[in-house]
Amino acid sequence: MKKSIKDLSVTGKKVLVRVDFNVPMADGKITSNVRIEKEIPTISYLLSQNAKVILCSHLGRPDGEPNMKYSLRPVFEELKRLLPNRKIYFCPVPFGAEANKMADELQSGEILLLENLRFSPLEEQNSDVMARELASLCDIFVFDAFGTSHRKHASTVGVSKYVESAMGFLVEKEVSTFEKIMQNPERPFVAVLGGAKVSDKIEVVKNLLDKVDTLLIGGGMCFSFIKAIKGQVGTSIVDDNRLDFCYSVIKEALNKKVQIVLPVDFICAENVDDVVGTKCYMLDEFPEDKMGLDIGPRTVSLFAEYLKNAKTVVWNGPMGVYERELFAGGTKSVAELIAKNKKCISVAGGGDVVGAIEKYNLQNKFYHISTGGGASLKLLEGAELPAIAALSDK
Repeated sequence: MKKSIKDLSVTGKKVLVRVDFNVPMADGKITSNVRIEKEIPTISYLLSQNAKVILCSHLGRPDGEPNMKYSLRPVFEELKRLLPNRKIYFCPVPFGAEANKMADELQSGEILLLENLRFSPLEEQNSDVMARELASLCDIFVFDAFGTSHRKHASTVGVSKYVESAMGFLVEKEVSTFEKIMQNPERPFVAVLGGAKVSDKIEVVKNLLDKVDTLLIGGGMCFSFIKAIKGQVGTSIVDDNRLDFCYSVIKEALNKKVQIVLPVDFICAENVDDVVGTKCYMLDEFPEDKMGLDIGPRTVSLFAEYLKNAKTVVWNGPMGVYERELFAGGTKSVAELIAKNKKCISVAGGGDVVGAIEKYNLQNKFYHISTGGGASLKLLEGAELPAIAALSDK
């Protein structure tokens, strides 16, 4: 069991918090502050305990060198807006003499935000030099950036070697939620998987076969399963080198009495821009010259039979090319079906799924929406997250 922020005495201490301020930007402005808002509970708790709070994060991919396009200054301004009664300072470098000086001058109840960690190539190299530098800024390290917990970087894994460390509230909720659904789920347990490729979710599928009662498969990945059992998929996206895997999964599911449910109809077109030629086809009518770009209404009704009675639902991956309105129906319907089931513990993860849930304004209808796509996939695989594994034990 890893230490939580509440297991530490932080009063008067310098606390370095690895947060996730990797927010979407356009023309130098933040287009969504959700990730910043999700860190406020951890920050506010530390401030209430009179800690000296030092925040660090990455933003985008500046390729290991300073690039003002990826500066955290807009985040600094947003923090001042969200916490108007607190003194907040900005350090123009992620570590070094200036950062140390500003950290030493920080008073209890004040905040210091460091510049983008990825302005140094040492961050993504998990450099011991940078880890020591970051550790020298603080007395305690709190990790609260779940979205980076599968990365072995200086600010995620490295710092914990040199200073007492613990989970922040956001990470603690993510870990406890996935432990709950993967170790002791209420049943029936239904997993909904989508997205483009089977290869992205091989380990997830393997792990879920030992956990779930039903696996609903949509999105581009369903065509590999359909082709594996000799179904017609036209020009749809297929992982041809994963067909044997798909067939073996279907066989294994039968042995384990896990139901695998594949789509029975599709919204098809020649391509995503083919507005005129878009039409719904049953699986046995699938045209040779078209591709499936969304699940159809009969599939939605089929999936609904399992989702309405589920007690635990985990969803990763959209049902179609939901960015296009013509092919968004399946993803929207699945989101609404899960949201409608108020008796189930519903957990959604992955950038596309989270984006869809927010697009349809259903975020308050889910038990938990994961803040980390890659990290949540790792937990669904049953894998260890390096940044969390590195934290201090209770």
